[in-house]
Amino acid sequence: MTEMTAREEFGEFLKQLGAYLAVHGKRIFGRFEAVKDVVTSNGVGGEVLGTLDSAGVVTLVSDKPPSEVRDYTVKDGDTLSGVAEKFDVSIDTIKWANESVDFKKLKPGTVIKVPPVTGLVYKVKPGDTIYSIAKKFESSEQAIVDFPFNTFSDDETFALVAGQTLIVPDGVMPDAPSVTTPRFANVLTPDAGAVAATGNFVWPGFGRITQGYRWYHPAIDIANRDGGAILAADAGTVSVAGWSSVGYGNHVVIDHGNGYTTLYAHLSSLSVVSGQRVARGASLGQMGSTGRSTGTHLHFEIHGPAGKVDPLGYLK
Repeated sequence: MTEMTAREEFGEFLKQLGAYLAVHGKRIFGRFEAVKDVVTSNGVGGEVLGTLDSAGVVTLVSDKPPSEVRDYTVKDGDTLSGVAEKFDVSIDTIKWANESVDFKKLKPGTVIKVPPVTGLVYKVKPGDTIYSIAKKFESSEQAIVDFPFNTFSDDETFALVAGQTLIVPDGVMPDAPSVTTPRFANVLTPDAGAVAATGNFVWPGFGRITQGYRWYHPAIDIANRDGGAILAADAGTVSVAGWSSVGYGNHVVIDHGNGYTTLYAHLSSLSVVSGQRVARGASLGQMGSTGRSTGTHLHFEIHGPAGKVDPLGYLK
């Protein structure tokens, strides 16, 4: 038997993938509908949106995270909620980007704008700053700065240029109904008696949740202009305590010894050192605005066995 060529091996892989998708599941990875839209690996740890035809052949659409507003042509059977789910944005996000479209009478062939993330697309006006824009649209300046495709004329002051387009993650139109999603972290009593990881994570700080977990921001931000103590979310050993050159500023990393680590960034001061054992609820330092930060807040990450996870699914 002759050895298969790379082209033949790839063709065989696509055939097997098509057969698998035809049988399994209505959804792939919880994001895109099968069988017309599928998600597969891009070979470098990411995901690729593609289409699957009746012969089981996958055509890749894009292997890059969305960086700007995309055009989408409405197909027969499409609904506003379905399109929003397909692109992983909120229904309001699409409505705000398409004010002239009557979504109650959505017709095939209509071209609509789809922003890259839930929130708003905003054209900067003279005098605008990230602070005024964040306040106007109930977002956070840090969320605007953290969106990787937003650009600034000065990366230290985050200056804007009139006329440029800015993505405002989680932004809300001023006349939109108030959001009912909880936006405040809980106040918890430190559990100083814990000497080993419990597997349960307590809130590491007190304040307003100004930014949630996103593909480009795998963390939550908890802001409090008065600062306050930052607490260990669970017991463990401090593996890092010091300055970061990649934007975290003063930060702490705790290894909990059970496959999980937590990261606490932008602290104004540290009260632990590398190698130190800490109990759940122990003070790690004070909330601050060091590193790539626009104001006093905590950037908090949880790393699990499979990678970074949404802290809101783990905090008690």
